[in-house]
Amino acid sequence: MKTKTAIITGASTGIGKSITKLFLEKGYNVVINSANANNLKNAQKDLGHEEHLVPIAGDISDISVGQQLIGTAVKHFGSADVLINNAGVFEPKPFLEIDEKDLDRFLDINLKGTFFTSQAAIRQMLTQDGGAIINIGTVLVDHAIDGFPATAPISSKGGIHALTKQLAAEFGRNNIRINTIAPGIIRSPLQSKIGVADADNLAGLHLLNRIGETQDVAELALYLAESNFVTGETINLDGGHVAGHRIS
Repeated sequence: MKTKTAIITGASTGIGKSITKLFLEKGYNVVINSANANNLKNAQKDLGHEEHLVPIAGDISDISVGQQLIGTAVKHFGSADVLINNAGVFEPKPFLEIDEKDLDRFLDINLKGTFFTSQAAIRQMLTQDGGAIINIGTVLVDHAIDGFPATAPISSKGGIHALTKQLAAEFGRNNIRINTIAPGIIRSPLQSKIGVADADNLAGLHLLNRIGETQDVAELALYLAESNFVTGETINLDGGHVAGHRIS
């Protein structure tokens, strides 16, 4: 069997880096991306697997970056079999304080980046035997929390959830499968970036009374990459966050 190639955006830290590590361990070739060139260089060094790993720095909101990622995958490894749209930004801010610049930032990176990188990937996948696209959304699209005002980023993630179903419908006949992972609270650098000093204090939001790990996301991403009969789904990876509530 030929070695498959995955393209992973936002791969220098946190969830993206864990996904990359697992895919490399499972024998994939991987093209990784980050807007932060220094973080990407450090991740490349940490991950190893030099012959199977190619880094491309760039802001995914720039359409040409997504095109470059797919082109690099084909040039170096001969195919683009899996795209994982992990790159994104998230920041809580009250709705009435959001200005146009704020909204544009979330839409450009989260939604536009996912949209046009997927477009570039699908163009290539149509010349192959299909492929898989895995988007990263959030459970907050379907389960809002009072006291955590994040209307702008959640709106952009809601667009990703909708995009998933539409692309699955349009390209299912071409054996291109599109799914979204909607994480709950995951232990990653994102938590400190948005002002959460101790993410474990949020464990009570989940029925399992613990937060998730980046490895949990990586394992689900690998399953969706290799399953040939799942498409159009948004899968909550949330320890029961959406399923119900804890009384105490």
